[in-house]
Amino acid sequence: MADAGVALRNWAGNVVYTPTSLAEPTSVAQLQSLVAASPRIRALGTRHSFSTVADAPGVLVSLALLPREVDVEPASSTVRVSAATRWGELAPLLHEAGYAAHTLGSLPHISVAGSVATGTHGSGDRNGSLASAVAALELVGADGSLRRISRGDKGFDGSVVALGTLGIVTHVTLEVQPTYEVEQTVYDDLPWTVLQSELDAVMASASSVSVFTRWLGAVAEQVWVKRRTNEPAPDLGWTGARVADGPRHPVPGADPSSCTEQGSVAGPWFQRAPHFKVDVTPSSGDELQTEYLVAREHAVAALDAVHRIRELVAPVLQISELRTVAADQLWLSPAYQRDSLAIHFTWISDASAVLPVVEAVESALTPFAPRPHWGKVFAVPPATVASRYPRLGEMAALVTEHDPDRVFSNDMSDRHVRFPTASSRQT
Repeated sequence: MADAGVALRNWAGNVVYTPTSLAEPTSVAQLQSLVAASPRIRALGTRHSFSTVADAPGVLVSLALLPREVDVEPASSTVRVSAATRWGELAPLLHEAGYAAHTLGSLPHISVAGSVATGTHGSGDRNGSLASAVAALELVGADGSLRRISRGDKGFDGSVVALGTLGIVTHVTLEVQPTYEVEQTVYDDLPWTVLQSELDAVMASASSVSVFTRWLGAVAEQVWVKRRTNEPAPDLGWTGARVADGPRHPVPGADPSSCTEQGSVAGPWFQRAPHFKVDVTPSSGDELQTEYLVAREHAVAALDAVHRIRELVAPVLQISELRTVAADQLWLSPAYQRDSLAIHFTWISDASAVLPVVEAVESALTPFAPRPHWGKVFAVPPATVASRYPRLGEMAALVTEHDPDRVFSNDMSDRHVRFPTASSRQT
């Protein structure tokens, strides 16, 4: 077990983790013994979260040294994968076996379990979050025992997007589908008036669509259209947008060499669905990120609300991304029972300048009950967050059932899931 005396930071450097020690077990049996002996313990993923969701007041455990497992089951169209496996590792193995995930996030660098636990998503009117594909989880409970929970089991819908509060996940079983090819076309300069009046048509133009904007001026700078090749070819020429004359990076002026291939060149799903290539660092990490999901019926009004404060937003913004996410039934998912528009902000790395603007954005979006992404920077008060999750009480009861001594809690979960006072095992 490593000493945590050296500062351990997230990818962007804005979060310093505060564990008493860092553990790296090499087997599930070692992990079980470690959990059973630890008053407080939490899992650490790839450290791509901008919030303290992965921090621990006790032991922080990395599963990176556990054996990698990727077992495809054709009879059920599922794959059982070790929790720390990154999507960029899993995807080519799935493709080689003739299968694919239904969607991917913009970064293939993140782990399967970490992305599932925080409700991370890609884009597409019919695409649920990455967590919506989970068919089963295997996890180590507070007493060190290993248990499996599957779709249909009592408490399953609270166990998937669980912020690490129910145990240390060791394996995830995902539903998969036959592999497919995607071509990616980037359009420049979508008129803002068209985005407002024809938002649904723009976002429905392909299986995955992302709109990038800095909120200023008369246009949204880029639209990234990712089409499955067995679907009709989209043409956004009717909007006034133009096909890009070369590769683009989401942040105008940044080097596009880290981005997946564009120019309507077809390729395997995992080489087009993310925005960034797996074998490169997509950016320096010199940034902060914020994201809110609002119900689709409020999407245009929410965009108008942010647009009205664009003079505040633009000076500290690198780029915003607009994506759609299909509703799911997972209790703590930001897309719980709501087809959603996700409004994402990549800020400069100056927290003192950014946080007042984050609060202004949240104030502007308040009428639309936005749900913040658990892994991003946000300032929404815990009571307000709680009011936007109707199953939160059941979630707290589920955690109390499986972890009455609060072994897997941290400050963020305590504030937002509102548990009773932790018991003596903490001490």
